[in-house]
Amino acid sequence: MPESPGHEVPRAVPAVPAVPSPVAPVPPVRSARTGSALERRLSAARATEPDYREVGATADGRLPEGYTHLRRRVHLGHGPEVLARAGRFVLGWGCQLGTGFAVFPYAPAEPGATVLLRLRLPGSRWPRLVIPCRVVWTVDEPDRIGFAYGTLPGHPECGEEAFLVSMDAAGEVWFEVVAFARLTAWYARLGRPVAVLCQYLAIERYLASVVRAAADPGAGAPSPDGAPPPGAPTA
Repeated sequence: MPESPGHEVPRAVPAVPAVPSPVAPVPPVRSARTGSALERRLSAARATEPDYREVGATADGRLPEGYTHLRRRVHLGHGPEVLARAGRFVLGWGCQLGTGFAVFPYAPAEPGATVLLRLRLPGSRWPRLVIPCRVVWTVDEPDRIGFAYGTLPGHPECGEEAFLVSMDAAGEVWFEVVAFARLTAWYARLGRPVAVLCQYLAIERYLASVVRAAADPGAGAPSPDGAPPPGAPTA
């Protein structure tokens, strides 16, 4: 039957599947939160001052009273090349990085720099302890290379720690750790024997890491995130 004029019958139109608009990849939420949290912690730490009066006391060797004192020294070898190699390692936070700490933000030690040392727990990807510190002095001379950092509010201890590579008149090269500190955080005071043991173990690992770096010209530097170089001993 013919269609009546003025009464058109609508024709079926095939459906066209919708094409989803492209979506930009979203960065992991955890990484963004971690980064912003560290930036906030760093900004807060930069606004503070060392929480002890005797800033720089490790530079002259006369350690102040009222603190626990620590001195450990180890022989590294002989000659300017050993001094330079070990000195670069130390100024690059090699002691801390080679011991399992991460350094944020990472850069060779410079006076006045504020850093967050992050301690990673075994078997965990994420840091659980963030320790604010400030570099209080550095030295880079023909016979001495090193630096010291002091504690800032939020550190479980109060005091200063120095890391110095030196060469004596006979050309023998030594690495020394000098520190004065006392426990301040309640959890550190509560577990004082454990805290003291952990400090002792950390110092021993500092010494061992510098000995390895001084002995091996091809040794890679630890990663700024605290991971040791490939093939490095873990003990």
